[in-house]
Amino acid sequence: MKKLLSVLVASVVMCGALFAGCADTGSESVEGGNTGSDFTVGAIYINSQNDTAGYTYAHHKGITTAMENLGLSVADNLKIIDNVPEDDEQVMTAIEQLAGQGCDIIFGISFGYLNAFAEAAEEYPDIVFCHATGYLSNDTNFNNYFGRIYQARYLAGIAAGYKSLEIGNNDLGYVSAWGTEYAETCSGINAFTLGVLSVNPDAVVHVKEISTWGDQELERQAAEVLITTYGCGVIAQHCDSAQPQIVANEQGVYGCGYNSDMSVEAHDAHLTAPVWNWDVFYQLAMETAMNESSASEFVSNIGGNYYGGLSEGMVDISPLTDNNAPEAAEAIALARDLMVSGEWDVFSGTALRFSGEAGSVTVEQVSMDLMDNENNIIVAGGEPSVGDDVIQGSMNYYVAGVVDES
Repeated sequence: MKKLLSVLVASVVMCGALFAGCADTGSESVEGGNTGSDFTVGAIYINSQNDTAGYTYAHHKGITTAMENLGLSVADNLKIIDNVPEDDEQVMTAIEQLAGQGCDIIFGISFGYLNAFAEAAEEYPDIVFCHATGYLSNDTNFNNYFGRIYQARYLAGIAAGYKSLEIGNNDLGYVSAWGTEYAETCSGINAFTLGVLSVNPDAVVHVKEISTWGDQELERQAAEVLITTYGCGVIAQHCDSAQPQIVANEQGVYGCGYNSDMSVEAHDAHLTAPVWNWDVFYQLAMETAMNESSASEFVSNIGGNYYGGLSEGMVDISPLTDNNAPEAAEAIALARDLMVSGEWDVFSGTALRFSGEAGSVTVEQVSMDLMDNENNIIVAGGEPSVGDDVIQGSMNYYVAGVVDES
C-alpha cells in the first residue's frame, strides 16, 4: 500500500530523532499480497518496549511473535514509539512519525489512544489502524480488538472453587483495579465467581477495589486485608503485578494470578492464571493487511472489530500447578469444551454444576436464573447469554455471590 503523505508529515519525519523507540525498516520475503520488504509494522506503546512483564510486555511479545511466524524481521520491519502517554496530541505526533516512515499498519495498545486513532484513520486512508480495548472504528481501515478474557476467568474460578472445597474455606478474595465502573473488571469478577459457584455453591467472593490499574503497594495491601480481615483462602486478581499472589504465598493460602503464569513468584500458592495470547490477533491483522490491495478493504476482510475467545486461542489459562485439587483439570476441560463448541457461555440462564471424584468428574447444565447480588434477575433460566455489548460495555452489577468490600 503506497502512502500519500503531506508536506506536514514529511516535516514530522525530519524530527524523528525525538522518538528513540523507533526501529529501522528492512526487507524479508513473506507470502501474501506484499513481501516483507513492502510491509512495515508500526506500534505505539504506553510503556517501554523493554519491559520484562506486564501489559506492554504482553503486547510487544504478541507483535514480535506474530511477525516471526509470518517471516517478517522484527529488527528490520517493526517500528516502535514507546512511552507515549494517553494524550491526543502526543499520540497523533507518534502516528505521524510512523506514517512518515512508511508503516502499512499501526497498532495502538492503550485505551486513551482511541480518539487520535479515529482521526488518523481518516487522515491516512491508505494505512491500517488497529486499537486495543476501545470502542471506536470505521468501515474501512480502522478496527478495535479485545478478547473474551471472562471465559478464562470462569475456568480459573473452577480451579479456585475446587481449592476452596479442599481447604474447607468458602471465602475467596479478589483484588481488582476497578469494580463496576468498568465492564472489563466487572465481567471478570462475575465470571470468576460463577466459575467458583459451579463447584462450590456456598462460596463467597470478596472484592477489594484499589481504584488504579497498577500500584504494587495497593495490590499487596488489598490482598493482605482480604486474608487477614475476611479470612479468604484463595486470592484472585485483576491488576498488573504478582503482589497478590506473593502475599498469598507468604500467608499460606492459594491464588489465581493474571496476565502471566505467576507460579515462579508464588510457587506454593499459585493455581493458574487467565492469560492473553495477543499474537493470535496480531498475526491475523498483519496477514489480512498484507493480502489486500487497499487499506479500505481491511475492516470488511477481517470481519469488523475483533473479540476472540477460547475458540480462537486469544485467551486461556496458564498450566495448572500441583497446588490444584485433583478434580480441577477434568472440570476445566469439560467447561472449556462447552465454550469452544459454542454450546454454552458464561452469562446465560444455564448454570454449570460439577460433581464426581477425580477420574469421573461430570458436568450438568442446569436451567437457573442468573441473579445479581441485589436479587434482581439478569437472565431468566434457560435464556441465552447477555450480549457482547453488555459484557464489553454496560455490565455494571455484581452477580449473586460477590460481596464488595471496597
